[in-house]
Amino acid sequence: MNGSSAALTPKRDVTPQSSFASRLEGKVAIITGGASGIGESTVRLFVQNGAKVVVADVQDKLGQSLCNELGAKGTVSYVHCDVTSDEDVKNAVDFAIAKYGKLDIMYNNAGIPGKIYPSVLDYNNEDFKRVLDINVYGAFLGAKHAARVMIPVKRGVILFTASIASTCCGESPHAYTASKHAVVGLMKNLCVELGQYGIRVNAISPCGMATPLLNNTIGLEKSTVQEVLCAAAVLKGAVPEVEDVAEAALYLSGDEAKYVSGLNLMVDGGYSTTNPSFKMVLKSLMS
Repeated sequence: MNGSSAALTPKRDVTPQSSFASRLEGKVAIITGGASGIGESTVRLFVQNGAKVVVADVQDKLGQSLCNELGAKGTVSYVHCDVTSDEDVKNAVDFAIAKYGKLDIMYNNAGIPGKIYPSVLDYNNEDFKRVLDINVYGAFLGAKHAARVMIPVKRGVILFTASIASTCCGESPHAYTASKHAVVGLMKNLCVELGQYGIRVNAISPCGMATPLLNNTIGLEKSTVQEVLCAAAVLKGAVPEVEDVAEAALYLSGDEAKYVSGLNLMVDGGYSTTNPSFKMVLKSLMS
């Protein structure tokens, strides 16, 4: 596969101009890990669709720069937030309430893949704990503090970024896979508890995407990562992009999904539906 793979997907026009324009008009959202990657793309799309957004991240320069670019009329703000800190997450929620008067959407997107180890025997214990702290405990804190302000008003949306690793095993580091299974379990439990208060809870599970985080983790350029992902994909003719996850988050956050809760939405081009191992082994034997 050559470097032209990215050209398979035409650049989309994300300017609101259809009947679905401003689908989040009047809504207030917090997006953790919102300064880059999936989070940044979601911040942009939410703002374009009328939402007021709080970018919660530890990447202060990137977060402030994004706000300066998008922040006309105070529609987007930045707050430093380490999702493993109960006080930071509480402050982020309180900041949104103080500035915008409410919280409609809490998107717990922050996460890390952790380091790649050749074997469980080589795994660093502290690295395993750190991945779970950020990916699971951080998501729990975000949901807990969002529920604190959503339960009294009996409405709201809580989202999580899970992963294809929540259904497909053996291709991601152990800590990452374990954490994303836990995120989906947390989402489902919260869906049951919080549904009585009119709060919808869902997760989005993307396949591998050429985000800065993934590119840096495996040490390859974005174009090379995209080539690998497209070569392994079930669905051909399109390149998986962070905008695809943002569009899923927009749908799940809006009124179009008013009766959707407890869903782990796969954004993976059908990859999780199959196991190509037998076909690959057979092909190698016959070649």
